[in-house]
Amino acid sequence: MERVRELLDQLGNPHLAYPVFHVAGTNGKGSTVATLDALLRGSGLRVGRYTSPHLVDFTERVVVDGIAMSRDEVTAWLTQWEPALTALGATFFEATTAMAFSYFANARVDVAIIEVGLGGRLDATNVVSPLAAGVTQIGFDHMEFLGDTLPAIAGEKAGIYKAGTPAVVGDTNPEIRTLLMDRAMSAHATPILVSGRDWQVRDVAVGAQGTSFTLEVDGRQRRLTTPLVGHFQAHNTAVALAMLRGAGGPWAAIEANAAALLPGVRLAGRFHRASPWLFDVAHNADGAETVVNNLLAVGLPHPITAVVCVLRDKDWRGILRAVARAAERIVVTMAPTAPANRTWDLHEVDEWARGEGLPVARIDDFSSALAQARAEAATVLVTGSFHTVGDAMERLQVHPLAR
Repeated sequence: MERVRELLDQLGNPHLAYPVFHVAGTNGKGSTVATLDALLRGSGLRVGRYTSPHLVDFTERVVVDGIAMSRDEVTAWLTQWEPALTALGATFFEATTAMAFSYFANARVDVAIIEVGLGGRLDATNVVSPLAAGVTQIGFDHMEFLGDTLPAIAGEKAGIYKAGTPAVVGDTNPEIRTLLMDRAMSAHATPILVSGRDWQVRDVAVGAQGTSFTLEVDGRQRRLTTPLVGHFQAHNTAVALAMLRGAGGPWAAIEANAAALLPGVRLAGRFHRASPWLFDVAHNADGAETVVNNLLAVGLPHPITAVVCVLRDKDWRGILRAVARAAERIVVTMAPTAPANRTWDLHEVDEWARGEGLPVARIDDFSSALAQARAEAATVLVTGSFHTVGDAMERLQVHPLAR
């Protein structure tokens, strides 16, 4: 953390110029950030949002009131601070994080929502002193950095909990939930709000227009609806609301108005429909299971073809098995922006899938894969990574930040 702290000190510590909500987790943190963004902006606040990675354009990572930082502004900031970045040996993510914090301060945001990049404990964003820190669902991802068990991964994510700061535990797995709660207590966070103890989500109904659920807090029940599709979107929404309650004061008042504000939630690249296309960045087996369950629940038109490209260090076998539950055909391909050192071996993938009896066709050229899938299917699911979805959106001219 020393480099990013030194860099921010040279910038005048912009991350201390506004209040922050800090969100970590394997699955659901993007949805939680998007929900907080809609609730806060819907209440008339000027809101900064820092997320990663991007889909189509780098500037999507740094957004104020739904408008991305311009390329000219990125260039100007990098030109000004390049000597300091080089002298400190700042990494790409450290530089990007510092730029976002600086941009939000200059834009005079009322509040910022900061998404952890990787893990939590040693993430560059973990310099903030948040109004509330929330951890969503834990799953297997980035195991080469975070550990190869769920408790180990959860321990890294829990590193964002801080003394005297509200902590929200959003995982629904009892073992992981207990671990996160214990870590929050060890960090002397207060108050600690825990899924299943301090709030309950019941009667979840998933439909084409979103997800409805009953939220019970302190014996009081409300029926709420988020435009985000999926059973777990009810739990992600509940985490965002718990973070506002934990922050207290005027933030809790915003939570009380959730029913009126939730229709404004938008999240690019997660069950993102632009008929006949369905985009979802699901880059691990849990995420793929979720998108398939959502697809089946909504009942999109058949036949369904899935266009899939997964980075080789991910569980591509689990992803393909999940996708095969919904798709009549799977086209495996290569996303143009996939890093060369992480691209999957299409020959290995094709041989394995055929051995498993999966309905797979290999089309190496990405544009050809999209065109053939569109020609034969009523619904085309594009999934497997941010690179896959972003490359498809760019070619199909679907803008991630469009309303």
